[in-house]
Amino acid sequence: MPQITVDYSANLSDTFDRRGFASALHALTTEVAAATVANCKTRFRCLEEVYVADGAPGAALVHVQIGLLAGRTEAVQAELSEAVLGLLFKYLSTGANGAGPVVHASVDVSELGAAYRKLVQ
Repeated sequence: MPQITVDYSANLSDTFDRRGFASALHALTTEVAAATVANCKTRFRCLEEVYVADGAPGAALVHVQIGLLAGRTEAVQAELSEAVLGLLFKYLSTGANGAGPVVHASVDVSELGAAYRKLVQ
């Protein structure tokens, strides 16, 4: 816990500092949601095909899904969502002269189900 998944468009591969974002995201999650950094896990999934809005070329998508153990209020979950959106764009470079893609970003913070289990061997 927390379980974090970041889906991002392939056209961001060269301009998205994923390692830096994950490190900062773990610290932020610890601060806002009282999680333990040592328990944070983030995986990134590069999406080869993304259709955003009207399908205009050059658009990109980043969606962050954060699963937390039960017990955080909706206010804490909303605060974390807003903070993650603010953090994300610090790790996305817009390219030369700001000519990078238009990025559609979203965050969903939710509780892990009652059946969630973890094993480290």
